[in-house]
Amino acid sequence: MKNKNNKYIIDQISPHESWRIFRIMAEFVDGIESLSSLEPAVTIFGSARSKPGDDYYLMAEEFAGLLAHEGYSVITGGGAGIMEAANKGAYEAGGQSAGLNIVLPFEQMLNPYTNVHLNFRYFFVRKVMFIKYAMSYAIFPGGFGTMDELFEALTLIQTDKTKPFPVILFGKEYWQGLVDWITNTMLKEGMISPEDNAIFALVDSPKDAVEIIKRSQV
Repeated sequence: MKNKNNKYIIDQISPHESWRIFRIMAEFVDGIESLSSLEPAVTIFGSARSKPGDDYYLMAEEFAGLLAHEGYSVITGGGAGIMEAANKGAYEAGGQSAGLNIVLPFEQMLNPYTNVHLNFRYFFVRKVMFIKYAMSYAIFPGGFGTMDELFEALTLIQTDKTKPFPVILFGKEYWQGLVDWITNTMLKEGMISPEDNAIFALVDSPKDAVEIIKRSQV
């Protein structure tokens, strides 16, 4: 392929570009070596904007503590809000608490409640680590990033690209509108199958969520 000056575009690519593959490989290696001992683990997502003392913050903290007492590790994105709450709950309950931080222009800071922590440059490597070591996803209220993780998990399960596992949505009031749209629009229009609607579950109780996870292991 040529540009307007009749030069091949590939000639304009930095000669160091291909070396990026080694940085990507290094992130995969670090992630696998650090997280392989965490199984069984539950990955928890939610808004970084949730504040200590908020209802969902407290719910995430309680949920992670219950998981730790049941022998589950907890994995989060390592930041503030729901991530901090989940790491805190697991950490203070004596469990394994992993934070997979992402290097961002505005410098997301790793919360202090992790005993396993990694920094990632690449979102896609980090995503692989989230799902590779999760035997369940717990999704608390959040924004675009949370939605991204939710629908990626649903898609991977729907297409059999990963093993089926519970996808648990915390907060019926928050998620009900989305669930209604999935049922009344996506399903009604034939964009998904009836069984796809059963991939996820809605809960308002940390204990109910833990029971769903435990039943899935039987």
